[in-house]
Amino acid sequence: MQDITGKVAVVTGGASGIGRATAVALAAEGARVVVADIEQPPLDAVVSDIADAGGDAIGVVCDVSDWSSVEALQQRCVEAFGHADIVMNNAGVAGGGALSTIELSAWEWTLGVNLWGVIHGVKAFLPAMVERGSGHVVNTASIAGHLTSTGMGAYNTTKHAVSGFSETLQQEMLEGETGVGVTCLCPGFVATNIITSERNRPERFREGGPDLDGPPDGTTLSDAGSAIADAYAAQMKPELVAAQVLAAIRENRFWLFTDDLADDMIRTRHADIEAHGTPGRRAHLAELMFPGGDE
Repeated sequence: MQDITGKVAVVTGGASGIGRATAVALAAEGARVVVADIEQPPLDAVVSDIADAGGDAIGVVCDVSDWSSVEALQQRCVEAFGHADIVMNNAGVAGGGALSTIELSAWEWTLGVNLWGVIHGVKAFLPAMVERGSGHVVNTASIAGHLTSTGMGAYNTTKHAVSGFSETLQQEMLEGETGVGVTCLCPGFVATNIITSERNRPERFREGGPDLDGPPDGTTLSDAGSAIADAYAAQMKPELVAAQVLAAIRENRFWLFTDDLADDMIRTRHADIEAHGTPGRRAHLAELMFPGGDE
C-alpha cells in the first residue's frame, strides 16, 4: 500500500503508547483515522490533537475483548468514513504472575485483550478488505512472542499466539491472492504505559483482585513498582515505532521487529528447538533493559 493518503485506518489501543503514535502518524499522512480505546479521556485527547494538526479522526470507546464492542466499532467506522483499509489490532495488557498462582480471571483478561482482541479485529474488518481486494492488517505481538521469560506466562502465551495467528493469516491472504497485506509487529521495549494496564481491567475480570505477584527478582511485567517500571520510561519512543509501522505497511512487510536487542536470545531458543533438546535456564527478557547486569 504505497499511498496512505485518503485511506481509512482503525487503531485499537489508540489512546496511548504505540497506538497513539501510529494513529497520529497515519493522520499526518492523510489517512482518516478511527481511534479506539477503552479509556475515554485520553481517547478524546488524541482525537483533539489530530484535529488540531489538521487531521481527520474520530474516537470510539471499545473493549476489544468483547465481540459486540468490536462489531460496533466496525459499524461506526463504516458510518463515519467507509470500510477500513488499514486495521491495527494493537490493544494490549501486561498479564504477569507465575503460572502456578495466576488467577483464572487474569488469564481471561489477558487472553481477552491480547489475543481475542486481535481475533475480533480481524473477524470484524477483514471480510470487506478481501471483498475489495485490498487492505492491510497490523497485529501487535511482541518479542515475548518469540521468547519465554518467567513471570510473564499469560503475556507470553498471548503473544506467541498472535505471532502464529498472524503467520497463518498472511499465508491465507497469499494463497487466496486477496491483495491484503499483513504485518506482525514485534516490539522490543518501548516507553509505553502497558505495565500499568491493571487500571483498565474490567470488573468481570477481577475475581480474586489484581494479580501482581511475580518472581522474587521483581521481573514480572505487571509489577509496576519494580525497577522495570522505572526503566520503561527510558526505552524506545513510540513515535519511532509508528514510523516503522507506516514503512511496513507501504512495503507490505510481514515481520516487524523494532530493534535487534533480543536477537541473540531468539537465536538461542531456535537452536534449542532445532536440536530437539531440553533448554537450560535462560536469562530473563527484562535483563535486556539493564546492560552489564546493573539492576
